[in-house]
Amino acid sequence: MKMAFQGVRGANSEVGIRQYYGPEAEALGFDFSEQVFEAVLSGQAQYGFVPVENSIAGNVAVHLDLLLRHPVSIIAEGYVPIQHCLLTLPGVRPSELKRVYFHPVALAQCRPFIRQADLVAVPDFDTAGAARALAQRQSREEAAIAPALCADYYGLQILRDQIQQARRNITRFVTFVRAEHIPEGLQREKTSLAFQTRHRPGALVACLELFSRYGLNLTRLESRPVPENPFKYTFFVDFIGSLQDEAVQHCLMAMGYHTYLIKILGAYPVDPQDSTRSD
Repeated sequence: MKMAFQGVRGANSEVGIRQYYGPEAEALGFDFSEQVFEAVLSGQAQYGFVPVENSIAGNVAVHLDLLLRHPVSIIAEGYVPIQHCLLTLPGVRPSELKRVYFHPVALAQCRPFIRQADLVAVPDFDTAGAARALAQRQSREEAAIAPALCADYYGLQILRDQIQQARRNITRFVTFVRAEHIPEGLQREKTSLAFQTRHRPGALVACLELFSRYGLNLTRLESRPVPENPFKYTFFVDFIGSLQDEAVQHCLMAMGYHTYLIKILGAYPVDPQDSTRSD
């Protein structure tokens, strides 16, 4: 089973793949998110595994855009605890450090630690990539903020673990396949969709009221600008419900009056760690 993700070995996405799919999953890393989707569409990988939102940093806009643009379907979600570690070369002491490399999202999550450590902060393209580059440079004055898995891969030491500000730092990932490769018998408890409203007053409010009218619990609402249509927006929603439910069918039919685009991004089981689900 080949699973594509964005990043290099040791990235949080690979941590998530290990957590949910075990060692039998072959994790294929790519430099750019677009390449992850291309790998799935071309058959190079059967599955894609990408983050869509973080409990601190918010949504991962590029992946929302790509899920909308490409003929793929979400078949699963997963919640991965993000634990940032300060990695150095073996034997390095804190007093030797002058610079720390990190992904910008990691900065938002570890800012108090970086400030207290009094290190020069240097942004990097990728968390695991920063760890790999540190191992290649062999500099005792540098550290990287990255997952603990990177220490194993690149021969680094964990000088400090769990340096993130919030202990409950969680990223939600989704697994997707080509639209025509949805597994048979997939349990569909939760639905993700994107829609664009017609340009008239109250269209968005009318759509949201429909979810309430038909008793559908929204667990997420995001908006993204439409690049080819300035100041127009695509709205992304998740809700508890299956496309086979009569209430969902009636809701989507009624939404057609207020929208000119609706795309089902996927229907899939609710992960037990989803804290937004009603009891």
